[in-house]
Amino acid sequence: MRQFTETGLVAVDLANTWDEYLDDPERLPDVAELRRFCRELAEDDHGLGEEDLREVREVRERLRAVLAAEPADRAGALAEWVAGLPARAAVEHAGGVPRLRLVAPDGATAAGRLAVRAVTELLEIAAAGDWERLRQCAATPCTDAFVDRSRPGKRQFCSTRCANRAHAQASRARHR
Repeated sequence: MRQFTETGLVAVDLANTWDEYLDDPERLPDVAELRRFCRELAEDDHGLGEEDLREVREVRERLRAVLAAEPADRAGALAEWVAGLPARAAVEHAGGVPRLRLVAPDGATAAGRLAVRAVTELLEIAAAGDWERLRQCAATPCTDAFVDRSRPGKRQFCSTRCANRAHAQASRARHR
């Protein structure tokens, strides 16, 4: 069974729990898989039920909509989403330097905690100047998200699997 947390980024890994490349694209088909996903992210998985699964899937859809937006429009979509989140600001001290972060309030649902973590990561990606490098795979039908960490910043595919598939498809089209 494939591991959920392939990138270490909640925003990307949660978005990629819907994988168009698979015969059944739903990678969170039931509460047991949601629990496994939460454990991999060091999130509390106790007491999760069908309502949590539904809410996490809604967060995923909202997240996928933000990621699918053009980089110029993505910030507005993200700001609109943040306005409705159960989040508060907290000050953390990293190496003696205070840092302001969004955190989920005590008692937040799993979906609320995952949403706040995903938004926080997206804001960090934007602050690092990598907003344009946050992409969706160019290999149809895949729509997986990824952050292009290549030096030239020209990566188009989420994985070698998709790159090979797209290149083979293009080669077949040229030789027809």
